[in-house]
Amino acid sequence: MLAGVASGLAEYLGINVIVVRLAFVVLTFLGGAGIPLYLACWLLIPTSDTGRSIAGDLARDLRAASQNL
Repeated sequence: MLAGVASGLAEYLGINVIVVRLAFVVLTFLGGAGIPLYLACWLLIPTSDTGRSIAGDLARDLRAASQNL
């Protein structure tokens, strides 16, 4: 719903999206790992339409900027 992480993981794993969302909620309440894990997935998992991740794009932009200096 927020960034498509749960639905993308559910589709990749072949399970119901509710299971993935519940796992994130449970991890959030039992130790607090759900939110950082969700954010890490959002940054690192490539999108289905471009095949590129946010972190990958950022790294490429930083590398290009450092070469232009």
